[in-house]
Amino acid sequence: MTVHFIGAGPGAPDLLTLRGRDLIAASPVCLYAGSLVPEGVLAHCPPGARIVNTAPLSLDEIIAEIADADAEGKDVARLHSGDLSIWSAMGEQLRRLRALGIPYTVTPGVPSFSAAAAALEAELTLPGLAQTVVLTRTPGRASAMPEGENLAAFAATGAVLAIHLSIHLLDQVVAELTPHYSADCPVAIVWRASWPEQRIVRATLATLDAAVGTEMERTALILVGKTLGAADFDESRLYAADYDRRYRPVGAEPRFPEAS
Repeated sequence: MTVHFIGAGPGAPDLLTLRGRDLIAASPVCLYAGSLVPEGVLAHCPPGARIVNTAPLSLDEIIAEIADADAEGKDVARLHSGDLSIWSAMGEQLRRLRALGIPYTVTPGVPSFSAAAAALEAELTLPGLAQTVVLTRTPGRASAMPEGENLAAFAATGAVLAIHLSIHLLDQVVAELTPHYSADCPVAIVWRASWPEQRIVRATLATLDAAVGTEMERTALILVGKTLGAADFDESRLYAADYDRRYRPVGAEPRFPEAS
């Protein structure tokens, strides 16, 4: 018996890895976060599978479901939205499973910031403008921010910020970022990236409040940075005609002569 933690992606049922799909299809028990995981993903569950929505359950109740499946020798597909590496509450479950001696695997998923960038048709890292993306959030009831982790500190670097779980504090976000990015810095908000009801607002820090109006939902991502919608940026050296690389040696003395 194994518990398979699977990143179910940002919302579109087909933004699921082949590995994740196959593990779901092979698991007679499926625990899924019903508040965000689309029902279309559950279509991959095998006939007769026990499917449990964990949204109303406590951690103890979730582990009890897994322990019951373990006693019956049944594999479990444990679905979380997006990718499991950030804000998934997977870590606390893994700690419990290790204590119980229950084996598990982890399969990554498409994170929401990637889906949002795709919706914006944007590359977040552009030469000469930004080469760093910071995934962060503001303090919330479920998790406080450690000392030193705050928007102002991240904004001081000039990196592109992907701010999660913070749409309800939009005024605070704008106030903290404006001194570092300037009022004309591009901003985009993507609600429910990749879902059929996906919505996008493009603005600047100065115009964001008016552009958003009363459109406030918790499943939104705020992206801030100079690369959003930028047209004036350097080209990467990677594809430059005179750039000597392993798979395209250039010059009389290429850096990787064995590849020539």
